[in-house]
Amino acid sequence: MAFLSTILNRVVATSVITGAVVLSPVLSTIALAETLNGAGATFPAPLYERYAREVRKKFPDLKVNYQGIGSGGGIRQTIAGTVDFGGSDAAMKDEDIAKVKNGVILVPTAGGAVSVVYNLPGINKLRLSRSTLPDIFSGKITNWNDEKIKADNPGVNLPNQPIKFVVRADSSGTTFIFTNHLSAINGYFKGRIGANTAPKWTLPNALKGKGNPGVAALVRSTPGSIGYVEYDYATKNKLNSAEVQNKKGEFVAPSLASANSALSTVTFPNNYRVFVGDPGQGYPIVGLTWMMVYQKYSNPTKAEAVKKWINWVLKDGQQYNDDLNYTKIPGDVVNRVLQTVNTTVK
Repeated sequence: MAFLSTILNRVVATSVITGAVVLSPVLSTIALAETLNGAGATFPAPLYERYAREVRKKFPDLKVNYQGIGSGGGIRQTIAGTVDFGGSDAAMKDEDIAKVKNGVILVPTAGGAVSVVYNLPGINKLRLSRSTLPDIFSGKITNWNDEKIKADNPGVNLPNQPIKFVVRADSSGTTFIFTNHLSAINGYFKGRIGANTAPKWTLPNALKGKGNPGVAALVRSTPGSIGYVEYDYATKNKLNSAEVQNKKGEFVAPSLASANSALSTVTFPNNYRVFVGDPGQGYPIVGLTWMMVYQKYSNPTKAEAVKKWINWVLKDGQQYNDDLNYTKIPGDVVNRVLQTVNTTVK
C-alpha cells in the first residue's frame, strides 16, 4: 500500500506541474494584456485609427483607443494625466511641458499638408499667392472677385459674392500649422491673428466646425466657402484644394510628394520639437504631429505597453503613412526617438 501511495503521489505531483506549465503562457498573456487610451489631434486621427487596428495583428494583447478631440484637448488631457498618451500637431510649449508631473516625451509620428479647401461651383482650379492667402484669412479680402484673387487667377470667372469663411471651433493643431505659415509669410497676419491653436479670428460671420471633419462638412455644404483641413480629409470628402504659392514663387497643390519635399529639409532637435513656418520648397503649409508619452507611468505593465506601442508605430506603423497621405518620419530620427523612449519611459 505504501508503494502504491508513493506512485499516486508522484502522478498527482507530475499532473500539477504539467498543468502549471500548460497554463503559464495563458496566465502570462492575461497578465500582459493592456489597453492604452489616447486623445488629441484630429489631424492624425485616421492614421492612428489604422495603427490601432494593425498593431493588434502583431500584438493581440495590446488594444489602443484614440479619440480625436483636437490638439488643445490632447495637451490638456496629457497635463491632467487622464490619458496614456496625447496627440498634438502643435508641439507642447515649455510652460505646458513643465506642468506634466510625470515628465513627457514628444514622439513625432507623421507629417502632412493642410489643404486650403473651397466650394466654388464650376471652378475646379484656384490659385492663391503669398500675399492673397493671408489677406483672405485676416479679413482684408471678403469678396471672391477681389482684384488680388483675380490677379492670381487670370481668365477665371470668379463670382461677385461674399467669401464665407470656415474655421475651427476647437483648439486645433491644424489651425496652428495653418496660422503658423501665414504668420511666417505676412507681417499683418502675424500681428493681427498670429500663430495659435485657437486664434481670435477677425473674419465676418465665420462658420465654425469641430475638428477636421466638421470644417470639411461645412465647406462641402456651403457654396462660396473657404476653409482649411488636413489633406486626407480634403481628398476623402472630394473637396477642391487651392494651389498655394511657396517661397520659390511656385503654385503648388497639396499632395504627399509635395509635403515630403517641404519636410525633407527639417532638422529635429534633441526634444524633437519642430515648427515648420515657411519651407524652402514643396507645398508650403505643412507640419508634424506628435504623440505625447509620459516618462513615468503608474505601473511597469503600462510602461512596457507604451514602449511596445511606440516601437511598433515608428518601426512597423510607418508603412501605413503613405496609404493615408501622411509623410514618414526619417529613419535616423526614428532611431533617436526610440533610444529616448526605450531608455526613459519607466
